[in-house]
Amino acid sequence: MSDERALDDVQGLWQSQPATGGTMSLDELRLRSQYVTRRVSRRNLREYVAAVIAAIVFGPMAWFAPLALTRVGSVISLAGVAFVVYHLHRHGSAQAMPQEMGLTSGLAFYRQELERQRDLLRGVWKWGLLPLMPGLIVMAQAHPEPTSGSVWLFAGIVAFFVLIGELNRRAAKKIQVRIDELERYS
Repeated sequence: MSDERALDDVQGLWQSQPATGGTMSLDELRLRSQYVTRRVSRRNLREYVAAVIAAIVFGPMAWFAPLALTRVGSVISLAGVAFVVYHLHRHGSAQAMPQEMGLTSGLAFYRQELERQRDLLRGVWKWGLLPLMPGLIVMAQAHPEPTSGSVWLFAGIVAFFVLIGELNRRAAKKIQVRIDELERYS
């Protein structure tokens, strides 16, 4: 068999193989990226609104609460809320895909954005929930005799934190599925 014929056979065999990867158009990539940007922006807006509500609750308590530990706990809580907002803005703000990007660089950008958001959600206990705990603990110390109301309030706060952690874990898992789907296009 000649080298030319062997080359044709190899090329024919290669071309007859089923395609393993999918194709994604640049327009579809832009739509997906815009969807992520909108979702992240809405999520951040919800978090900022929650921070404003926390400031409305803890701000007056920091000045007017009758017990010093409650005032101190409120100030610490406000500092925790400020840290959460700063971290979310710095590490979780939506990044729009630049218009001049091509498909290959756009896919890399989109993947990095998904990975960044996934990692942010996975770490919500470290940056979004634990910073709020010291202020709440200090305020709880202002009332050393637990009442049924304070016990229920504490249980509700713990349940709320666990719920927020679980929702973020699930969202991170969904983002990981999208990242895994991108492997078809690489």
